[in-house]
Amino acid sequence: MIRKIFAGFAAIALSMSHPVPADAQAPIASDNIPTATFAKLDTDFQRWMQENHVPGLVWGVVQDGKLIHARAFGITDISTNTPVDADTAFRIASMSKAFTGYAILKLRDRGMLRLDDPVSKHVPEIRKWGSDITVADLLYHNAGFVTDDPWGDRQQPMSEADFTRFISAPVPRNTSRGVRFEYSNFGYALLGRIISNKAKQNFAGFIGKEVFAPLGMKATTYEVRDVAKQKLALGYRWEDDRWTEEPTMAHGAFGSMGGVVTTANDYAKWVAHLLTGFREMPGDVVQYPMIRAMQTGGGFPQSRARPGSGAPECRVAAVYAKGLISGNDCVLGPVLFHGGGFPGYGSHMLLIPETGTGIFALSNRTYAGPSAPVWDAATALYKAKLIKPYPTGEAAPLKSGYDVAGTFWTSGRISAVNPKAFAMNFFMDRTAENWEAFIADLKAKSGDCEMRNAINPTGALSGSFRWKCANGDISGAILMAPTNNASIQSLRYDFVKRP
Repeated sequence: MIRKIFAGFAAIALSMSHPVPADAQAPIASDNIPTATFAKLDTDFQRWMQENHVPGLVWGVVQDGKLIHARAFGITDISTNTPVDADTAFRIASMSKAFTGYAILKLRDRGMLRLDDPVSKHVPEIRKWGSDITVADLLYHNAGFVTDDPWGDRQQPMSEADFTRFISAPVPRNTSRGVRFEYSNFGYALLGRIISNKAKQNFAGFIGKEVFAPLGMKATTYEVRDVAKQKLALGYRWEDDRWTEEPTMAHGAFGSMGGVVTTANDYAKWVAHLLTGFREMPGDVVQYPMIRAMQTGGGFPQSRARPGSGAPECRVAAVYAKGLISGNDCVLGPVLFHGGGFPGYGSHMLLIPETGTGIFALSNRTYAGPSAPVWDAATALYKAKLIKPYPTGEAAPLKSGYDVAGTFWTSGRISAVNPKAFAMNFFMDRTAENWEAFIADLKAKSGDCEMRNAINPTGALSGSFRWKCANGDISGAILMAPTNNASIQSLRYDFVKRP
């Protein structure tokens, strides 16, 4: 019977996808991403799903606070062939950790704890064996606990009473505190206990009240048994060339490390909320510092393999932050991301804060994390300039500096420029005579230049520019000094030959 169902599903997956409801298929923001591009990416996700034997999947793109694209494929239940849509509920496993980190920061901002507090101050049961561990150690996976993905995932339904008994006895560690990064689900379960103790209610109730409710995430919960059967994507593992349903684990003490159940439509609201922290926008200003704090980490730097095939030669420089991994990518620049693997489920999310864009995917096969198609989609959109960094407004000091750079280049003489336009270090680093000789040499190489392009700000006091010249381009950069008067501390002109 299972083989017949699989054969039937394969035919469905190859021939069609299940569209999301009209209210989830939001219009493309600013019409900046062609529908043909989304169709190509849909095909890529569908192919990944088939190659990895995934029963069902939904993926989405959030931009400027809106779910601009969502597409679902496959089935939620192999016995009924119920199609996945954007209101299908999936367990998102370790993508739940961001909610835990967010809740800890909420308690911190209310003065209820400090990140450098000993955990034993808030969880007295560990005082005899874990008095050295801080709240920050748990957030950043620095406490010395052994990496515990296979074991930790199966502890999901542990009762609070059993958890209390577990932590009352010494918990062995793999290393001393602060020696290296080791990913610990148990550590995030301890964070859940801290939240419960400080909030005087179970962490799930606190996060539901403080996060899910304000964001309108009505279909999101920690208790999978609260999800209507027809709305839940059942979890499967692929073994012996067939799908086997995984046991459904109830909410328990380990839920703070991986227990959230959500839908594409709901999760998009969380992604949109996180992205508000990285652009100055009206409203909810009080949240910005807290959201931004989620990207800073106190752990050990890592070099991670870059998911997908978009830039295989690159690695991602990363550090574990507060329930999110904060990285710098060779293509996308600053990123925040996290995967989720769980018995019956796999998920991934990627935020590109400077563009206001987030991409995520949820699936219902054990540890089938769709990181590769998520990163490939982001890479394709970024390289095609269909998602771009927000423009940085040109501040007055930078404009003044750019005008000076143009005058200096055109005249070739320092005397043509007000000497106060340069910071005190400028001519200590290269003399005025050498600057004039340097510019004369570059102008001989470049020929006449068109200087109509505006500067590209990288901040209020820094920017780059590029001028098209007769024999090539002049690529330049300006760095203003941190002084009240607008003055240049560093100026660069480089001649670049065109292919």
